[in-house]
Amino acid sequence: MVSSRAKLNPEARVARTRPGDAGAKVLKAASALFYRDGIHAVGVDTVAAEAGVTKAALYGNFGSKSGLVVAYLRERDRLWQAEIDRITAGHTDRRERVLAVFDAYEAWLSRDGFRGCAFLNATSEFPDPADPVREVVRHHKTALHGYLRAQLETTGRAQELADELMLLLEGAAVRSVLDRSTRPFVTAKRLAVTLTG
Repeated sequence: MVSSRAKLNPEARVARTRPGDAGAKVLKAASALFYRDGIHAVGVDTVAAEAGVTKAALYGNFGSKSGLVVAYLRERDRLWQAEIDRITAGHTDRRERVLAVFDAYEAWLSRDGFRGCAFLNATSEFPDPADPVREVVRHHKTALHGYLRAQLETTGRAQELADELMLLLEGAAVRSVLDRSTRPFVTAKRLAVTLTG
């Protein structure tokens, strides 16, 4: 039964969603808003309205805004892993796979309008190292470092090279936001060629 208030103001109603749909809608809306505007700048009311669901549906799926932020970053991590797999799949040479990571970063950040690395952005908004958000960021960066290190195993200095390449990647990511350009990745990849040669 529809309440008399809803009958008087149909715009105030939120479209009904099937069970399971609300979570996907909320995550999609939150991902766009958090990345574009910043996590702390976006409230749950805004996310729910953008997703076309109630706040109760948002909380029912994610428990809290913090839970939603963690889910947003985990989804970005999943998408990033898929992007790395896609871009590096065509390379049989380990060194070429490492260099392809620079191409992946360049493509990802330029496609996203040079808003920067979502994980570094989240780190700046959540300074407490014990925050669950920071744990997701650590997992993401550690996994990338581990991938680079695994590709460089035969060099005899995999750990050192992976550390240096991470600095190049992160520095290029930050600089590309400032310059609104892919040029920093071109420079970083050229240095990576020298380091791994």
